[in-house]
Amino acid sequence: MNRSQDSEPIAGSFLHEAQRFISRGFSLSFKPSCVLVTGGAGFIGSNYLLRVVPRYPDTLFVNFDLLTYAGNLENLTEIETMENYRFEKGDVADEKRVAELFESYGFDAVVHFAAESHVDRSILDPTTFVQTNINGTLVLLRVALSNWESDFSKCRFHHVSTDEVFGSLGSEGAFTLDSAYAPRSPYAASKAAADHLVRSFGETYGLPYVLTNTSNNYGPYQFPEKLIPLVINNASLGLEIPVYGKGDNVRDWLFVDDHCEALDLVLRNGKNASTYLIGGQQESSNLDLIHILLDEYDVGTGNPSGASRDLIRFVKDRPGHDFRYAIDNSRIQVELGWTPSHDLKDGLKKTVDWYLSNEAWLKSVQDESYKSYYESQYGSRE
Repeated sequence: MNRSQDSEPIAGSFLHEAQRFISRGFSLSFKPSCVLVTGGAGFIGSNYLLRVVPRYPDTLFVNFDLLTYAGNLENLTEIETMENYRFEKGDVADEKRVAELFESYGFDAVVHFAAESHVDRSILDPTTFVQTNINGTLVLLRVALSNWESDFSKCRFHHVSTDEVFGSLGSEGAFTLDSAYAPRSPYAASKAAADHLVRSFGETYGLPYVLTNTSNNYGPYQFPEKLIPLVINNASLGLEIPVYGKGDNVRDWLFVDDHCEALDLVLRNGKNASTYLIGGQQESSNLDLIHILLDEYDVGTGNPSGASRDLIRFVKDRPGHDFRYAIDNSRIQVELGWTPSHDLKDGLKKTVDWYLSNEAWLKSVQDESYKSYYESQYGSRE
């Protein structure tokens, strides 16, 4: 994998973060010995594993992933030979396979990332979203319950979800723990259903859980169907950059490293049967974000200032496009002492630098199925 010569190896940087984490004086109230991480070859899952595997050498982390189009084991080369890491291929909706893994490893924690997550794809075909996001979550809950019900005190199920379950905000306000669920896309509806299933297993059966809803993540290893890597990729190829509507939809952006730090804190220190909202507190319209991103790209590539902005092309807005998301972080700040470390400009610069240093990775994930999807969504890439 290509990296700039002066960049710090990813595993080394996370070891440094581990030392910083311990020096803060946090007490670890829940200390799992064997963690099932579903979807660990995906964007957020792989960044999470790159962080926690070096940090906790006495904990075994088992990555369970079907390796669909957005799952890539190349993301995990930094940790693949570590003694406390294993990979198992399979589908979270396959109850027999999940039960076999529980029997083999004796998991005392689940961190559940595995999900179909792209809104545009859910509009084209909701079926796989229901199968993976709803049925897959139900399978994991059933198997966890049957394995843990003799002693819930030593186990925990961490369900990783999205702010999109709350629907769309107007120009003011933020999602809070009291916000009603109002999903407006098949993807958001499937995640909302999964959230409800997790809470129902807690209320009905006593299954120990924590649940997190996060804002839009960005950073290394994100598949180029998502906005930020799509912009970088198209700019590198000299292709037009499609922007829905007028580009005035607003999102709260969270650098993936900050999210993974929050997830680790919630798993270990979060209160049982609690929900934590995790946001970057960095709101931006899509168009403003793209301008910042392209300007950073021009700096990184030596292009004339503002040159890549000429690639922007406005396209028909997608159905049910939520206008704005924002998150109230107050609970995780007060209870766990977490706040995001990256502002948007700093995080975008790190992201652009990573993609420019890893062009081989970006090219390797764009197979014919991705190209076909892109053309069906936005038209020809030529």
